[in-house]
Amino acid sequence: MKDLKYLYEFERLLDEANNGLVRKAQEEGRVCIGTVCSLVPEVLLELPGVFTVRLRAPRTGSMDMGTYYMTSFLCEYSRALLERAIEGGYQFLDGLIAPDACSMINRAVENMELLKTMSKEKFFYRYMEIPMKADDNGLSVYVSECRSKILKPLREAYGIDISEEALRKAVENHNKVCRLLTEIGDFRKEENPRITGYEYHILTLASYVCPKDMLVDKLEETLEELKNREPDDRKRFRARVVVAGSEIDDVDMIKLIEEAGALVVADRFCFGALPGREVIPLNDSEDIVTQVCRHYMYISACARYMNREKIEERRAYVDKLAREYHADGIIYEQMKFCDYWAYERMVGTHVLREEYGYPVLSVDRPYAVGSSGQLRTRVQAFVESIEIKKLRKNRGGER
Repeated sequence: MKDLKYLYEFERLLDEANNGLVRKAQEEGRVCIGTVCSLVPEVLLELPGVFTVRLRAPRTGSMDMGTYYMTSFLCEYSRALLERAIEGGYQFLDGLIAPDACSMINRAVENMELLKTMSKEKFFYRYMEIPMKADDNGLSVYVSECRSKILKPLREAYGIDISEEALRKAVENHNKVCRLLTEIGDFRKEENPRITGYEYHILTLASYVCPKDMLVDKLEETLEELKNREPDDRKRFRARVVVAGSEIDDVDMIKLIEEAGALVVADRFCFGALPGREVIPLNDSEDIVTQVCRHYMYISACARYMNREKIEERRAYVDKLAREYHADGIIYEQMKFCDYWAYERMVGTHVLREEYGYPVLSVDRPYAVGSSGQLRTRVQAFVESIEIKKLRKNRGGER
């Protein structure tokens, strides 16, 4: 297929946390607030005069200092973020908000604060209490935390307008990007998709780490480009898979899977679009912060939510994606030492394999995959097993 016009530009934006669009927005006088989790409603940080970036540590090498403060038994994402902060890689931030959802990430941010890794005068840290159940009581806590830990500091430290009108405008702009990414992502449902999982991952990832309004024009042009893009005459991939699990901000992970022969048609992981890039519906009769928080709480497929409805919903959601995107199998992945997803991966693998009947590959992986030969071999073997099952099924049908 012909290369997408802006793909290389999007790829370059992912080479560093303080990318070109972040710098441009700050030159315009806008405030940049960092987050480390999808449970911090990013749309509340997209008000006029402010934008948000989800922290990454691209091109991670040594994590010796992060490991010194965090120990080697905590997930590499948290250690990589702390390492990058100690190196001075997040000095561009004007604030950092962490949810008390994952204790490892929270410890990383607390260490950033204790080690005084940020130097701006008005810089603030906030730690949000996140409910473990999606219900009315949890929603009440969530709304209160968003008001006191997000909106109040923005107004007090930087004079950001947090009015109902400003919030509605932020949701409107957020929804514009979500609609574009959803429409682009729908091409993955085609029998011979005109966009790869790697290309889509690049576009989606950029939307988490750049000011969204600066991406709209390029996403609109990319959508029009895809409408007229001719897919390859023959299928490049031997199987279609859903990738489900924990945080993936490493572009090499999706590239490796696809180079091993499996097209990633759905991205149910942190930094993915399913969920994460759905339109936020609003009504005119209810407080907007409550509406936003309800959306994030009930749409989330985070393994931290422990009520039974949410637990069962997560497996059903992966099944729904597999059917909707015509997947042949599922790759359940988890970053090493991630407590929430270690349990979720184990149970989810069993349920999707035994109760739903899908071929499932279950893997734990490092933060920076690189060109891991072991993981590549496992994905190749998984693809071959899917092909064998298809052949047996077809032969059985012929009889």
